[in-house]
Amino acid sequence: MPKAIENLILFLFGGAIYSMIEVLFRGYTHWSMTLTGGLCLLILYRRFTARPHEPLLMKCLFGAIVITALEFAAGCIVNLWLGWGIWDYSGLMFNLFGQICLPFSAIWFFITIPAAALSEFLSKRFAEMKPLIAET
Repeated sequence: MPKAIENLILFLFGGAIYSMIEVLFRGYTHWSMTLTGGLCLLILYRRFTARPHEPLLMKCLFGAIVITALEFAAGCIVNLWLGWGIWDYSGLMFNLFGQICLPFSAIWFFITIPAAALSEFLSKRFAEMKPLIAET
């Protein structure tokens, strides 16, 4: 399967999952979080498949850092720069400009566990599809 198609599938899947998590816990989401979620899964997938034997603890640490950094970047754009007010963590402890906070970074650490398992699953499925696509 061409990498561009893989990337598109990963991006769409990550965006859908991230949005569903937000709807489940907040009751709503915003399209900017769909884009952020897509980028998160794409980055995590590429890292995890490039280093399949990396310890889970390191994967979780990497995931927490990446997701937190992308949320911070998205928050700075949509909340601080554009003023859309999509979220505000300023009432939570250990926050940075109300855009990210330590408690959510801890959640991202643990959410990386299923993201790593999903990456392994998708990697195997993409590998199975490559011979089928090459035949056509």
